Amino acid sequence: MIRIVLADDHTILREGLKQVLSAASDLSIVGEARDGHEVLERVRELEFDVLLLDLSMPGKSGIELIKQVRAEKPRLRIMVLSMHQETQYAVRAIRAGASGYLTKEGASAQLVSAIRKVAGGGAFITDAVAQQLALGAMPHADGPPHNMLSDREFQVFRLLVAGKTVSEIAGQLNLSVKTVSTHKARIMQKMNLSNATELIRYAIQHGLIEDSDSGPA
Repeated sequence: MIRIVLADDHTILREGLKQVLSAASDLSIVGEARDGHEVLERVRELEFDVLLLDLSMPGKSGIELIKQVRAEKPRLRIMVLSMHQETQYAVRAIRAGASGYLTKEGASAQLVSAIRKVAGGGAFITDAVAQQLALGAMPHADGPPHNMLSDREFQVFRLLVAGKTVSEIAGQLNLSVKTVSTHKARIMQKMNLSNATELIRYAIQHGLIEDSDSGPA
């Protein structure tokens, strides 16, 4: 039996996932989490095999949360479920320690097989993500400018294009305003952009904005 914890801040989505997973006799949902804090609680209090994790939740989430879960339970398999189609999110999630990445759009058709593969020790990623991982391992690999951002810079970038101010980002990420301003300056420099309008235009062109963007770490 594959034991699963569902982590998503939307109750309706969790209920839908439970319906999909309940049809498989070898899968068992042993816990749920609505935010990063509850994810860590479940990781510490429950024994389970796969964490089905939404990238964008309140509080600690995304890459930062994946890294912390992996640090606390290295053998736990993490299957990311995200709204993001762009491969950059998947690449960063896999590098942080996730074993699989699936968009919510394709979840109903592929979720059960993806969980089985991840639980069995395999990886579930698309060919495009596999190619990006391979290219990233090569020296002097070309790619879009946002590939050059660190995980923290990418997190700040997403919050900036979601309309957050430097002060709001500082509060959300528990950073100083000065630190966030430094990240912003580095983002602009690395991406060769000069203002917020150009930043937002770039994000739209590359599919890096979603309707309820709470910013994975």
